[in-house]
Amino acid sequence: MSPRSEPLLWLQLLGLAAIPAELLAVVLILAGADPGPVPAIERLLLWALGALLPAVLLWQRPADCWSLLLLQTPARGRREAQQRLSALQSPLPIRLLAAAWALLLLPAIWRLDSLSAQMAAIAPLPEASRLVTILLSVPLLAILVWQGQQLVQAVWLLSRSPEQVGGTPAMGSEALGRERLSLGLPLLLPDPLSLVQDRQPKAAPSSSSAVAPEQQAKTDESAQLDEQVS
Repeated sequence: MSPRSEPLLWLQLLGLAAIPAELLAVVLILAGADPGPVPAIERLLLWALGALLPAVLLWQRPADCWSLLLLQTPARGRREAQQRLSALQSPLPIRLLAAAWALLLLPAIWRLDSLSAQMAAIAPLPEASRLVTILLSVPLLAILVWQGQQLVQAVWLLSRSPEQVGGTPAMGSEALGRERLSLGLPLLLPDPLSLVQDRQPKAAPSSSSAVAPEQQAKTDESAQLDEQVS
């Protein structure tokens, strides 16, 4: 089966559209408090809690490609093709790209925090303490790290050929629990997409059926001649 028939992989690509909104939410939360006496250390702390720690966790146990944080496909209800894709999802280059995404969040946090002063007028938590704004920003950054890894994995899996998927051993439920981080309620059981409809070519008329009327006419004509001769 082609990986492109898996709807959850396409849904993970849609997470790219949510990244700007999540970054804006981080700016608005940080705008609720003035930077402390050492903003550089505060930004490093925010990055370490919100990006570095989740990245280390996801390096050890990559995000399950059939989990959407709140919902997931139950391990026992997964098709064989999904189990094979789970075994394919996290080679070393993909893990390195996910780690690079977490590293890129450090300059992003630096820039977002510097812009937060300009958004103080519309901050949802005005006059909040700096510690509170940092702690509230940590979950958003962790979600960004999760989405970044799943985005890289989805692009990788969608580019795999059916032959490569078919030649990969399936990952069992026990290995999945040890090696993958699967979050969410086990309620997702989507059917595979029908991207290519099977087209059955029309059967060409057989030579026997095409010649049959002509042979029948000759048979009738010979029968009439026999009657006249007799």
